[in-house]
Amino acid sequence: MASTAEHTGPGEALRALARCVLVTAGLLARRRIHLPTGRRGTEVRLPDGTCSRVYRETILDRPPATQPCALVVTFRLRAVHGRGHALFRRESLLNTPLFVGFPGFVSKLWLTHDENGVYRGLYDWDGMVAAEHYARSLWWVLALVSVPGSIHHLVLPGVRRDDLLTRTELVARCGPAPRPAADR
Repeated sequence: MASTAEHTGPGEALRALARCVLVTAGLLARRRIHLPTGRRGTEVRLPDGTCSRVYRETILDRPPATQPCALVVTFRLRAVHGRGHALFRRESLLNTPLFVGFPGFVSKLWLTHDENGVYRGLYDWDGMVAAEHYARSLWWVLALVSVPGSIHHLVLPGVRRDDLLTRTELVARCGPAPRPAADR
């Protein structure tokens, strides 16, 4: 299911993000958020020939999803080049409170930028509506640091996040994150 609306209104997004941060604080206090390292370095080669690697995984201790779906989010960072990408990957851990506490979150694989500068997040989510609400709220945060027009998301019902590692044609359906000619 491709996104039908780019984002929520700013007030709705701010309220959703604030709730998420509060829920995340409780999850951290109960030690329910984990960062396993087993998939770190896993290569994801996309149909267009570009390649990304998993640089982080975030998992929440929770019951199994009753309405599993995968969520793909893509974006290009504005004004980040060279060593700035490594800095972003380290800093991005601080973004965890902006997604882990959303209703339905199960897990996330964080992918490095590919040869076109496109970053990807591959998520397991419980419920298509919840995944879509998160992605539409996230847009406001990403818009602060992303190239205009480069933020895309796709909700895939009945698909698991790990399926995306081998069925990369599904990831590619998320839509291009265009790279301006001046950045090439």
